[in-house]
Amino acid sequence: MLCGKSMFHVNQEQGKCYETDKLKGYYNDLTEKVTRQPQLLGTDKLPEHPTKDKTLVYFPVAIFQYGLGAYDLYLQTGNRQYKEKFLQCIEWTLDNQEPTGAWNNFFFSYPEHPYGAMAQGEAASLLLRGYTELGDQRCLDAAKRAIDFMLTSLADGGTAIADGKSLVLLEYTHLPAVMNGWIFAWWGLYDYVLTTHDSGKYRQNLELSLQSLEQQLGKFTKSYWSMYDLGGRIASPFYHHLHIAQMQAMHRLTEHQIFDDYAQQWQCNENNKLNRWRAFCMKSWQKIWE
Repeated sequence: MLCGKSMFHVNQEQGKCYETDKLKGYYNDLTEKVTRQPQLLGTDKLPEHPTKDKTLVYFPVAIFQYGLGAYDLYLQTGNRQYKEKFLQCIEWTLDNQEPTGAWNNFFFSYPEHPYGAMAQGEAASLLLRGYTELGDQRCLDAAKRAIDFMLTSLADGGTAIADGKSLVLLEYTHLPAVMNGWIFAWWGLYDYVLTTHDSGKYRQNLELSLQSLEQQLGKFTKSYWSMYDLGGRIASPFYHHLHIAQMQAMHRLTEHQIFDDYAQQWQCNENNKLNRWRAFCMKSWQKIWE
């Protein structure tokens, strides 16, 4: 991650071709997930992830992100190879959805806690772009099941903390809320409401989770840097930069000033050498003790 060679930590700026009034490109730029793996183009292969014992597996989030990046590249270039990879990712996503609407995302790392809201949201975002592009009803139906599972409370086996007054979307169901994962999950719900024009429970949950996120933003920041999660872990340089891009996209999508305020604050933090060094030292210390 520190050397920029991890496929999970490629540079992700704000998306280049999304719109706010219709489903088009994605809100974060995931195209490097595709361009840094050129060997996959023109084949039926999808990205694989090495586990701790070096076994290669299909990691659902990696495939969802690869598909979203491929779709953005197709929109930008018109190159059909990118569309073919986008469609391959959609078929894999449809084929591997469980009857509950979930994807077994963390089977290789947290087998007792395999589900996460980020995976559900990104899968929905991918499927809904498939529905928009193809008109394939399977994609819309699968996206609905994905969102329904994501919004199911933790107590009932889902990925949300919901009490009627707040709605927190958990990337990891056994760990404190992670900000970037919450936002990726929220984007999936946003895409579903945007696509279906829902004015009922999905829109209500969208607004409730947005309100909850805004209320928690203060806990996701220190005076000099952003926080990775609500468990006190500071963001790495990669995640801090990702947070800035997410705040910029959230500001554009919602027009809520709070997101622009945090984007500017964190951008100033990033531009300050002392703050960068302080955050790096704190993150290194936390990693040693994890």
